[in-house]
Amino acid sequence: MPVAGFIRVLRARRLRGGAQVDVRAMARLFGYVDVTDVGFAAAVLSIAFNPLFWNVVARWEHKTRALSRAAGSPRAACYCLGTVILLLNCVRSHCFTEAMKSQPKLEGLDCRWAYFLGLAILAVGTLFVISSFLALGFIGTFLGDYFGILMEAKVTSFPFSVLDNPMYWGSTAVYLGWALMHASPAGLVLTAVVAISYTIAMLYEGPFTEEIYRRKQKAAKSK
Repeated sequence: MPVAGFIRVLRARRLRGGAQVDVRAMARLFGYVDVTDVGFAAAVLSIAFNPLFWNVVARWEHKTRALSRAAGSPRAACYCLGTVILLLNCVRSHCFTEAMKSQPKLEGLDCRWAYFLGLAILAVGTLFVISSFLALGFIGTFLGDYFGILMEAKVTSFPFSVLDNPMYWGSTAVYLGWALMHASPAGLVLTAVVAISYTIAMLYEGPFTEEIYRRKQKAAKSK
């Protein structure tokens, strides 16, 4: 067999072997997770519902200004929505934790190094969440631009100087760290659901928010 053909065969076998390892790892992980458990289902629903809720309500407000009229001002309406989002996030975190408690632990993660790794990831995630909130403020964090309360300039300070959407990725890291600290396969799966939900939310929010500020710039130039 020519050398090039032999190398191609080796590479193909390695790829198949890697795929088999990945499938086995996923199968083993899901072997610890009862997806039919009521608590697990409640956690998945709460994770998926939250970004859907605030995106639908915020876009409805941007289109109709109904919340601003009901609350008396855009700022008051934004504070009301932000409070509801915070409460929903508390419910989500509670469902996440209860789902982990009701499912078995993974022996390989039930050790000191995994606990401290999870603690470190949780601390980094918390840093991103808190610093994002401080950089944006309450109004900026909770979709103030959808209420017509626009920022003068794009925030570029930490943590936005490090990565885009640090609030979402920081929150995901918090859940990942929490799952590792509990040695919970269910927590790891739910963290993946969190990441997917936030990714979908970013795909919708990013272009819409950019359009809001593009219109602002266009209106300022026409004056």
